[in-house]
Amino acid sequence: MSPLSILRRHRVAALLGAALIISPVVVSFAQNSGTAGLSNVVATTQTPVAGITAPNGSFAPVVATAKPAVVTVTTVMKAQPGTMGDGSPFDGNSPFDQYFQQFFGDQGIPMPKTPPQQQQSQRQEALGSGFIVGSDGTIVTNNHVVDGATSIKVTLDDGTELPAKLVGHDAKNDLAVLKIKASKPLPTVKWGDSDRLMTGDQVLAIGNPFGIGTTVTAGIVSARGRDLHSGPFDDFIQIDAPINHGNSGGPLVDVAGNVVGIDTAIYSPNGGSVGVGFAIPSNQAEKVVAKLMKGGNIEYGYLGVQIQPVTQDVASAIGLDHPGGALVAAVTDGSPAAKAGIETGDVITGFGGQEIKDPKDLSRAVADVSPGAKETLDVWRNGKVMQISADVGRNTEDQKTASNGEGGKPSAEQGLRVPSLGLGLTDLTPDIREQLNLADNQRGAVVERVNPDKAASAAGLEPGDVIVAVDRTPVKSARQANQAIAEAGKSGKKSVLLLVDRGDAQIFVAVPFAAG
Repeated sequence: MSPLSILRRHRVAALLGAALIISPVVVSFAQNSGTAGLSNVVATTQTPVAGITAPNGSFAPVVATAKPAVVTVTTVMKAQPGTMGDGSPFDGNSPFDQYFQQFFGDQGIPMPKTPPQQQQSQRQEALGSGFIVGSDGTIVTNNHVVDGATSIKVTLDDGTELPAKLVGHDAKNDLAVLKIKASKPLPTVKWGDSDRLMTGDQVLAIGNPFGIGTTVTAGIVSARGRDLHSGPFDDFIQIDAPINHGNSGGPLVDVAGNVVGIDTAIYSPNGGSVGVGFAIPSNQAEKVVAKLMKGGNIEYGYLGVQIQPVTQDVASAIGLDHPGGALVAAVTDGSPAAKAGIETGDVITGFGGQEIKDPKDLSRAVADVSPGAKETLDVWRNGKVMQISADVGRNTEDQKTASNGEGGKPSAEQGLRVPSLGLGLTDLTPDIREQLNLADNQRGAVVERVNPDKAASAAGLEPGDVIVAVDRTPVKSARQANQAIAEAGKSGKKSVLLLVDRGDAQIFVAVPFAAG
């Protein structure tokens, strides 16, 4: 069972059950809530940071301001085939589960066991939270709270139950907008400025955990800019305020009562709150919500490049004076990037007037642009900065604005050796092509072995990688690759830049030269 949890509480056949796993972020199953640390947070006084401090040592005035606008969102949906009794695709073998097994396993985070499957039901109810941003009945919640719903009901803070209509939703940002009709203007909460939040600032989480009723918990901002690798917009606020299943879509407010985040996920090795929660920043959510309020879905821009970070070794290998930007490892045929003339090996340092410091910056910048728009890219190529104009395309579900390719391959046959890198190479033979499932027109040098004590291993090269270029010069054989690497070393470079095919991805790997 994955410990990263979407905070949505489910009822199967009208009975409260486990949480549904549906969203770019996989969920786990929780059976208890936690409020540890609340008294400590409330009692603590601190020097105001960025204008945030508990008024008079109590959060009661804040709760009085924000709580009336917090709602409970209940949805009904059909049980999906092949799911557990809670409607989850999380059976231990799903792509979501496998991804997070690898993601958290690589970081040494324990993965709990998957609970036994239960008998399916034909009907499911899910419980989440939301908050009112318009007195006319406009409500914000998470997309995963209402995704797949056949009906939606909203319960106001005073207990009034009203049917709700889905106005618009966006899976990539995990946001949705609902609309209800009320007989009178409804209480609302204001958007706050999440960019002003600093680590250590106090925050309150308001929602309906486990369906027990609207609950307020307090904590601090534990970290900013958390990337859970669930999409191009990951920029989560990490908090220690206890949140649990059912809190999804509820507001995270500052001590002025303004919404600075939307509670979305938790890390939980045991199913309950352990003080590691994640919220979507309000400045990100507010812009998306404004678009969703106009109805329907949001279209995202698409460039068609596979990119990776520019490390110090990469910068040294290509002649950049400092790391930064997004290194183009591959360009999709027929994509907007290909038509604009973007090339493998380019470093994109700007997009539409915005500085690009890393691949995530480029992914977000491109995705934020409307399809069809013409944007200018600042590109570093062969020691020079140039500007390239590109017509941004439309992103579909099977397209990624940018991605980092991963994946290993089986070992190849014997070949030549480059002692200074700890790298053994061999030519592409028919047997190796078949073994690695490579196309007949594939050219390059296959990595036959990697010395674990040398630079190539430390740089991440693996047996089965296919080196297709050395310092942006294509190579067709192991001999050409070795010669190009040797020439790079003689030129005085500190690192050599290798373009590597690995699985379905193409990546640059900078390997520093070392004696040996």
